[in-house]
Amino acid sequence: MNMVCLDMEGVLVPEIWIAFAEKSGIPELKRTTRDEPDYNKLMKFRLDILKEHGLGIKEIQDVISQIDPLPGAVEFLDELRTLTQVVVISDTFEQFAKPLMKKLHWPMLMCNSLEIDENGMITAHKMRVQPSKLTTVRALQTIGYDTIAAGDSHNDLGMIKAGKHGFLFKSTPAIIAENPDIPAFEDFPEFLAAIKAVL
Repeated sequence: MNMVCLDMEGVLVPEIWIAFAEKSGIPELKRTTRDEPDYNKLMKFRLDILKEHGLGIKEIQDVISQIDPLPGAVEFLDELRTLTQVVVISDTFEQFAKPLMKKLHWPMLMCNSLEIDENGMITAHKMRVQPSKLTTVRALQTIGYDTIAAGDSHNDLGMIKAGKHGFLFKSTPAIIAENPDIPAFEDFPEFLAAIKAVL
């Protein structure tokens, strides 16, 4: 049995932190896992900046509510789910993801959570497991699934390489160049055709 495991940000929806950086006028928040492979280090950096500027969960959720899926993502996901099981495995947080999941027609999501104080300030991030994507894929494999994984960033490479097949989607030239053995795609029809070919 197959399970397609997809990253969320950069693959199905725009990067939340980039959108928030643009809206808040804080360019440092544009840093993502494409730039910083150590996710815990990246999140500490982000939370320090939010604290410095007095920004909390409400301000981020207000921006997220205005984000739409990437063009073609909903149709891609709808068709893919008629062919096989699909799970979105993301390093985002449940407090961020709900409005985006609604717009994507509620795919299954495995992600992390945030600790938020009584003033709505984000005090910490809680990873479900470490490293979350690779560990999740390996767990799926132990219960009989052949995994096909795709993502765009450094933190997706573990799950991409661990399964039956893996793909890069809308990744950076540097990551593509560093991983010439992983097929890379830029548009949803070609990406869907590649997945269909290995199902």
